[in-house]
Amino acid sequence: MTEKVQTVCIIGTGLIGGSLALALKKSGFCRRIVGAGRTEATLKKAVELGVVDHYETDFALAVKDADIVVVAVPLSAMKNVFEQIAPALSATAVVTDAGSAKQSVISDAQVAFGKTSNRFVAGHPISGTEKSGVTAAFTELYENRKVILTPTNGTDGEAVQLVTEMWQAAGAEVETMDAEHHDMVLAGTSHLPHILAFGLVDCLNSLEDVDEIFRFAAGGFRDFTRIASSDPVMWRDICLSNREDILVMMKKYQAQLQMISSALEDSDADALVEIFSRAKKARDQFNNQ
Repeated sequence: MTEKVQTVCIIGTGLIGGSLALALKKSGFCRRIVGAGRTEATLKKAVELGVVDHYETDFALAVKDADIVVVAVPLSAMKNVFEQIAPALSATAVVTDAGSAKQSVISDAQVAFGKTSNRFVAGHPISGTEKSGVTAAFTELYENRKVILTPTNGTDGEAVQLVTEMWQAAGAEVETMDAEHHDMVLAGTSHLPHILAFGLVDCLNSLEDVDEIFRFAAGGFRDFTRIASSDPVMWRDICLSNREDILVMMKKYQAQLQMISSALEDSDADALVEIFSRAKKARDQFNNQ
């Protein structure tokens, strides 16, 4: 157990927050984990499952004695949560989050925490599944997965180190990155793929013979569209929070689709092979990393 961490408060005990709680319990990182949220039935379930030791529906009470506060709620709820906990935090408490877009979260934190915003460390665990809720949480979610921290120039170095140690205790590999760069990278590697999966399934679902289409769907379709089972509200928030970067990546992808469309219209076999070969080479290199 880390001597300087007695209590970790996790606001939002679903897949992300609940899995972190389980991992921290296993590693012995802290003495006590407090769960917080708006739905008491969910929090009671978290206690029953051994995810958290104690729960509060009052966020201010939940964070009162916390050394670290992890906010794992939808992006649209971040600002409100920050505002509720700000007056109740101890002078030494460190706050971090698990949101998929970082510039908007940092902005919300700076407004809510004011002079103490240097104790906020923006973070994003690059892991998850298409499932949600506390019953989907599992201890190994973060093992050998990356967590990106995006501290600002004003972020306290000791706070960054503490959050780094927390994620490492959960089994993650921690890296730091500029928030602006993070949002552009994730727009292409995470946000756009989810939009494509949602869009493809919705497109096919509008066809008259949709039942037959899905009945004969092969493994490739299932693999590609698995993430379309993700939480729609969470992904609505991500899209709106990182709207500008996502639009940039969508335009790039639309240009790529137009290139492929032109090759098909022209029956240009060489162009198709060239595009597909470049993609295969890039994907194979990524897969071997």
